[in-house]
Amino acid sequence: MSLLKTGKEVLKKEAEALLKIMEDLDSSFDEAVRTIHDCPGRVVLTGMGKSGLVCKKIASTLSSTGTPALFIHPADSLHGDLGMLQRGDVLIIVSNSGETEEILRIIPWIKRLDIPVIIITGEPESAIAGFGDVVLTVNVDEACPYNVVPTSSTTATLALGDAIAIAIMEKRSFKVEDFALLHPGGSLGRKLLLKVADLMHTGDSMPGVFEDASMKDAILEITSKRLGVTGVYSHDGGLAGIITDGDLRRAIERYDESLMAKKAADVMTKGPKVIRSDALAAYALKKMEDFSITSLFVVDDEKSRQPVGIIHIHDLLKAKVV
Repeated sequence: MSLLKTGKEVLKKEAEALLKIMEDLDSSFDEAVRTIHDCPGRVVLTGMGKSGLVCKKIASTLSSTGTPALFIHPADSLHGDLGMLQRGDVLIIVSNSGETEEILRIIPWIKRLDIPVIIITGEPESAIAGFGDVVLTVNVDEACPYNVVPTSSTTATLALGDAIAIAIMEKRSFKVEDFALLHPGGSLGRKLLLKVADLMHTGDSMPGVFEDASMKDAILEITSKRLGVTGVYSHDGGLAGIITDGDLRRAIERYDESLMAKKAADVMTKGPKVIRSDALAAYALKKMEDFSITSLFVVDDEKSRQPVGIIHIHDLLKAKVV
């Protein structure tokens, strides 16, 4: 078998494993989600070896979506770390075999805490499964040719953890703004925290002329504000249109030498796209990409279309929102 064929076969088997656990999912999933959602304390996960690595990722995903979670190592639990588990917590045990020795050794101490225990295992009739209040079964064939190397089982368990985290997130009505508060650093934080109001040009830096302004004044405004555009305002202050560098080029072709005799209203593009000042900067970028434009006038009320600022794609690039 070629290396490429082997790679594709492994991915196929792991994809099939995900579909299998999706089909096998039952009311135990609902019970697990409700148990975690109603937990007054934290979610504590434990597992040995590769199951432990999966636990760490699940704990991280839960924490980042509003459910405080942590990982404790079963072996370290026998030497003091069990103190990290408290009444009011929920314990999730991940053991594919359901017979992990280190976990079986800490079960008598866990029982004393009288806390809910959720088991994720490939063997629902195992000793560890028998200890759980809720048992989620991940019974899949491994992707390796000998069905022994943890591959499909770890992938499926990881995906099940994601499903739990997202279900709880939705049950908590966890919004993108909440997610942003937990991710203040890096590009993700910038995309989720920065608002249009944080980056827009306001006041004298905002280009604008009235509808009856001469084209000379409109061109001077575009040039002096260096944004490649000017707003065209009606006399009530609303945004009637815009004139961009592209509009100027098309106007020169259309009017030739008579261009300078025209008014701003003759050349402007009517009904330009706008964005609210409280919108995410990332949404402004998406809107620019969707409509192939490089700037957006900013309004507080899209009905009145009274401009309060303007944001240019260069502002988003400088802020590293892109």
